Amino acid sequence: MYPSRQRCSLILFLVLTLFATVALSFAQESSEKTTAAEVRRETQEFTQTMADYTAQQRDEAIKKSKDVLDKLDKRIAQLETTIDNNWDKMEKASRENARASLKALRQQRTKAAEWYGAMKNSSAEAWDHMKKGFADAYTTLLDSWQKSEKEFGSDK
Repeated sequence: MYPSRQRCSLILFLVLTLFATVALSFAQESSEKTTAAEVRRETQEFTQTMADYTAQQRDEAIKKSKDVLDKLDKRIAQLETTIDNNWDKMEKASRENARASLKALRQQRTKAAEWYGAMKNSSAEAWDHMKKGFADAYTTLLDSWQKSEKEFGSDK
């Protein structure tokens, strides 16, 4: 019985080490710091582009939406890594704020995903409503990410 516990512990240790290595390499891979001005510019460009898409351009709009969500997911993951790396240095109030910020980001990401799914499956008649809903949810999510990045980001 004891050797199997050792084996399980070793496997768990190896999995956690692999996960930490991947997370660290991911964080180092994107060492470029995104400025607030760049994020604002990207958001304005995206919302304008979304407003211009017609129902006939649905596939292109959906691809662009998926791309911006994926990019934001990477930014959120980087923020989570930064918070995790600094967790021991943070005061209790900062930890609670970080948890609340990450929880809000996850909720807003879920809402953006719901709008994305609705947009993908919308009729031509509902297209304008769905793309506006997605663009608004994305903008809200990005604003929250910016606030969290400013408070808990890698420069803190």
